[in-house]
Amino acid sequence: MSKSKKPTTPTWVNKTIKFLWIAFAAGVLGFIVFVWMVSVNFLGLFGPLPDFKALENPDTEVASELYSADGVLLGTYYRENRSPVTFNELSPNLVNALIATEDVRFEDHSGIDLKAMIRVFVKSILLGQDAGGGSTLSQQTAKNLFKTRTDANQGLLSSVPGLRMLIIKTKEWIVATQLEKAYTKKEILTLYLNTSEFGSNAYGIKTAAETFFNKEPSELNVQEAAVLVGLFKAPTYYSPVYNPDNSLRRRNTVLSQMVKNDVLTEAEYDSLAQLPIDLDYNVANHNKGLATYFREILKADLLKWSKENLKPDGSSYDLFGDGLKIYTTIDSRMQRYAEEAVAEHMKELQKAFYKEMNGRDPWVDSENRVIPNFIENAVKRTEAYRLLKLRYKSDEDSINIKLNEKKPMKVFSWEGEIDTLMSTMDSLRYYKKFLQAGFMSMDPHTGHIKAWVGGIDHKYFKFDHVKQGKRQPGSTFKPFVYAAAIENGYSPCYSVIDQPVEVFIPGQPAWSPSNANGEFTYEKMTIRKAMAQSVNSVTAYMMKKLSPKVVVETARRIGVTSDLEEVPALALGVNDVSIFEMVGAFGTFVNKGEYTTPFYIDRIEDKNGNVIQQFTPKKRPAMSEEHAYLMTYMLRGGFEEESGTSQGVPWSLREGNELGGKTGTTQNASDGWYMGISKDLVSGVWVGGDDRAIHFRSWIAGQGSRTARPVWVKYMEKVYADKDLGYTKGPFPRPERPLSIEIDCDVYEQESQRFVDFDYDAKKNDF
Repeated sequence: MSKSKKPTTPTWVNKTIKFLWIAFAAGVLGFIVFVWMVSVNFLGLFGPLPDFKALENPDTEVASELYSADGVLLGTYYRENRSPVTFNELSPNLVNALIATEDVRFEDHSGIDLKAMIRVFVKSILLGQDAGGGSTLSQQTAKNLFKTRTDANQGLLSSVPGLRMLIIKTKEWIVATQLEKAYTKKEILTLYLNTSEFGSNAYGIKTAAETFFNKEPSELNVQEAAVLVGLFKAPTYYSPVYNPDNSLRRRNTVLSQMVKNDVLTEAEYDSLAQLPIDLDYNVANHNKGLATYFREILKADLLKWSKENLKPDGSSYDLFGDGLKIYTTIDSRMQRYAEEAVAEHMKELQKAFYKEMNGRDPWVDSENRVIPNFIENAVKRTEAYRLLKLRYKSDEDSINIKLNEKKPMKVFSWEGEIDTLMSTMDSLRYYKKFLQAGFMSMDPHTGHIKAWVGGIDHKYFKFDHVKQGKRQPGSTFKPFVYAAAIENGYSPCYSVIDQPVEVFIPGQPAWSPSNANGEFTYEKMTIRKAMAQSVNSVTAYMMKKLSPKVVVETARRIGVTSDLEEVPALALGVNDVSIFEMVGAFGTFVNKGEYTTPFYIDRIEDKNGNVIQQFTPKKRPAMSEEHAYLMTYMLRGGFEEESGTSQGVPWSLREGNELGGKTGTTQNASDGWYMGISKDLVSGVWVGGDDRAIHFRSWIAGQGSRTARPVWVKYMEKVYADKDLGYTKGPFPRPERPLSIEIDCDVYEQESQRFVDFDYDAKKNDF
């Protein structure tokens, strides 16, 4: 029996197998070498990867946050509106929806999901089917954190067709595995949610939850979490705002993935899938929320601070990306009361203004005649005109055509926004008819500003009337004249006759102011009563006795920082000042003579909560405690003296309380002021048109007691009603030492006054 020979493998088969093994080994080795070359950016061919330090501390843009003194978020400064959260601040619904939809094996892999990669290779490349991207959450986090797909991170080979995406994917694999070593799974998931974009100017899960549902991430229910997770696929296409049908389908897809991942039952899915998407949509912007004007003014200060202060690495701070936390002195409750007070009063005052205009234009001259071409001249100061001028050069006809071309727009009204058709000229004419307002309230003892309202609506009227705006204060300047008098030994009981006063200035006509009503009583009155009734003649007499130089020196020392002319008319408030400085100056009277610069930033922290800078108020002695108290007594006269200009303040506010106040109205009633003080608060109000030519035609209708004082009254009523604020009624504290000047006018010895009759030599030069 012969032996059978074993079949031999053909030589070509052996060679083929050998070749395949060599090719496989070479491929594996080549891939390893390729990954290594990418990881070290060999010869700059592949583009850089983040170093270990960057992995430990990824540089993600985070919005800087502005907080009130009572811990309320007032607003943010950002390029990307992002505020990070921790894992403990995430809803379990959100975590479950994310893992079920984006990376079901997230807990099992180390940054690269081989099963997902094989699935993508077979279905997408070999079979041409859509099998998704196969990226793990770790890879997507790498892409978000380090911008692996931007041109800045590409090398020389990135321009080779087909090679760019392989290099990018390789980088993301490398970074993903490094992230898995540096962070826990919870940290990676949180990093991903904090760095993702959701559309509608929402970056990060905290902003997204607030934007779409007005909730914290921890408060999201299952269907809300599914909507937000659905946005990862394509934020615009699946937007619940712009493409609600797409969003609903995508939400239900996410919910079905949660069923597959055993975090929802079929019954729960059937119930939730029938629900509509219930949005509470509110895109954050700088025109919404509390303290809009304050936030804008503060931004300029913070930008300056950011340039002048350096990080430990020597670079400047970035207000819009470093996640700073700025803590202010603003009290959110008082801010809200101030904004309500301004809105409530200005809405009614605007109606009165329209009624008085009765269809006439409000821009008038000193004779109440409408100023011709007022709007035509005003438009030349606008940005719209400037841009048209750049485009059409000297072609005024084309510019005028464009200025009068009607287009759809939203305009402000006290009843809400109005959709309308208007030209630039129409809108300017419309907006010029609105009265504006400014309000600030401060704690005089600390200098902390508690409320700041720069105008009636920041979206439509950007100009701030608290610090940016300066207007004539009228009679609210008179207290500085009387402060100079008190400091020079005059008692509040010092009496003067209300009669014409002439002050002679070399080379100029004599200055002889009339009283507001155009009449003189020719009666003696104390300077306290004269200030209470805002009698011009008595103020002019005291200015004559003291000299403008002395009054200017006093006002500056007390806190007025604007330029002041040393002229007699200064007594009646002819030089422009701001609410900001007036409140600071009046605070000196309440703060026992110590001036404190109005103060609104308490501290700045970095994104980790480390204090970068603690701010302290700037204080200096400005007048004696006794003189400061006497000025609070003088200001109380508006409430306590007969016919005082604060007599119209409700008794409910005055009962059991000591208050001081001073009205102010300019000659043509273009500016109405009220300065109000209590033992704990100093506040200032200004009301008027943006242009001085815009005002009530009747001086009585435009006086500060009608236009400005009601805002202060409403504000103080709201503050006192809120017991949690801790502001109580009570007297101004008296100095511990007895007063050296008698303020009981029944006891005051009239003969001790240095009273001089009004028989001036008309030829004498007083100054």
